[in-house]
Amino acid sequence: MTSQQDSALHSDAANPSRREQILRAAAQLFAERGSRAVGVDDVGAAVGVTGPAIYRHFASKDAMLAEMLLRISERLLAGGTERIAAAGDSPGAQLRALVDFHVDFALDNPALITVQDRDLGALSDPDARRVRQLQRSYVEEWVAVLARVHPDAPTAACRARAHAVFGLINSTPHSAGRLARPAMAALLADMAVAAATA
Repeated sequence: MTSQQDSALHSDAANPSRREQILRAAAQLFAERGSRAVGVDDVGAAVGVTGPAIYRHFASKDAMLAEMLLRISERLLAGGTERIAAAGDSPGAQLRALVDFHVDFALDNPALITVQDRDLGALSDPDARRVRQLQRSYVEEWVAVLARVHPDAPTAACRARAHAVFGLINSTPHSAGRLARPAMAALLADMAVAAATA
């Protein structure tokens, strides 16, 4: 994985703080091995500090996992909302803006996609509830747009369609790298729009 990946954890991707560097290293290790198989010492070694130095930034490995999943959920919701607003009144333009945003997010954050998929269940109940609340809000942004694209479709069908599109786009940990990034982004976006409008 390159240092430019998983930038959703950074407020400034070009100059990540030590805390953000720790989160990115933890995300990569969690994606490779699963959060339960990674120790604090492993994360410390990945960023060039001792394991105990990690505790100046995070109370525990579980706190790292919670922060990374909360950050990406907040980033998805804020980004999706902004893209819809910037797209104007056309439902088709709003859908394309959401698709492009999610494709870029998935291609730029492969470790986070894997960690979210595999380790969400490892969060404490309060953290899991907050992540799921943010994710539901993000899904509902998609549902509202899809309901405008398909005005006769029931809400449940729009929600199912949104989740199906996420599954296609979030396949990037398996599909990315097979094509150059611009070609992969275009392919995923065209497929996602076709699926969403079928």
